[in-house]
Amino acid sequence: MEAKERILQILDVPSAGTGPLDGILVVDFSRILAGPYCTMLLADLGATVVKIESASGDDTRAFAPPYRGDEATYFLSANRNKHSVVLDLLDPGDLAIAQELAAVADVFVQNFKHGGLEKFELDYESVRRTNPTILYNSITGFGTKQGAHLLGYDLLVQGAAGLMSITGEAEGDPQRVGVAVFDVMTGLHAAIGILAALAHRTASGEGQHVEVNLMMSALSGLTNQTEAYVAGGVVPTRMGNEHPSIFPYSPLPTAEGSLIVVAGNNGQFRSLAKAVQLPELAEDPRFDTPSNRNSNRVELRALLVEALAAHTAEEWFDILTGAGLPCAPINDIGGGVAMAQRLGLDPVVETEHNGRSVPTVRHPIDYSTIAPSYKLPPPQLGASSHLIREWAAQQRSEPIEVAVR
Repeated sequence: MEAKERILQILDVPSAGTGPLDGILVVDFSRILAGPYCTMLLADLGATVVKIESASGDDTRAFAPPYRGDEATYFLSANRNKHSVVLDLLDPGDLAIAQELAAVADVFVQNFKHGGLEKFELDYESVRRTNPTILYNSITGFGTKQGAHLLGYDLLVQGAAGLMSITGEAEGDPQRVGVAVFDVMTGLHAAIGILAALAHRTASGEGQHVEVNLMMSALSGLTNQTEAYVAGGVVPTRMGNEHPSIFPYSPLPTAEGSLIVVAGNNGQFRSLAKAVQLPELAEDPRFDTPSNRNSNRVELRALLVEALAAHTAEEWFDILTGAGLPCAPINDIGGGVAMAQRLGLDPVVETEHNGRSVPTVRHPIDYSTIAPSYKLPPPQLGASSHLIREWAAQQRSEPIEVAVR
């Protein structure tokens, strides 16, 4: 039996679901959020993910509170469907296991500081010598050129890429977004890159190095704001909850609470004007085009706020959605989960194995012919170490076979 197939066999979970990545072995040397989020998505789709951790574990095991029992919910958020293996790369025996895993893996994911794995012969050039078809994914903060020495954390990139400069009230201080948005975005880009590389390898047999970094994911993800600068020479600024190009596109006060109201085109604005019983606004030359509504947003805001004072946010939500208009309440996270449940989106799944059950947020993509699987809860530290050590012991008397894929 091929070395990789032995790993898949010993890590097999009874009644586990299959998916399009079934049979793909991912060796995951990443930690914190970008890499783990990427590999969790791959695992949801059937890949077998071996998460390599130090004796102290992924840093996010200590990112708490909040907790579920004695486990940090931060760690639980991005590590479903994985097998945790503790290895000390400074120990020759453990390093040999890590190198053997790299030699048989389909995908290798790491977010060490640039060059940090060279001394362990786990960098791309070293790994490809024993595994020429490897798909090796490196995640850095600021790339591998002049920014190679810079450490990458989401907050640093929120500041450096410009997101904080456009977040917050116009007269206030720059603000971070309330989630590590560029870590998540980089994880998504990493997953896209790996899937593209897998498709290329299927067609050509070639492995390759797939590199992503937080800074470029941020600049790409800032989309229209970045393009405003590179194509229009405009440096965007903070506008609070306002949109630079659309109005209304913001929370507006009502008789009780605020409601997010959107009119993205003339048809929607006509429907909005009619719904708030001011149909004449749609014909007013100050407001009859998106550009005019932007230029005269102060006057338009005052008129809409006065009209919205007739009902509560909850009442207006029913009125406006009934008129086919986009609007939304401003929920807390609990309210967001509850709303998704009411809408039939089934946002929470229970991951259970060997009597241990952990609720997690389900895979975000719906497929017509395949289904993500939720076969394992986020792993306890080192839970699969004994299985991989058993596999490594079996390999000692046999040469490692590198598959021709």
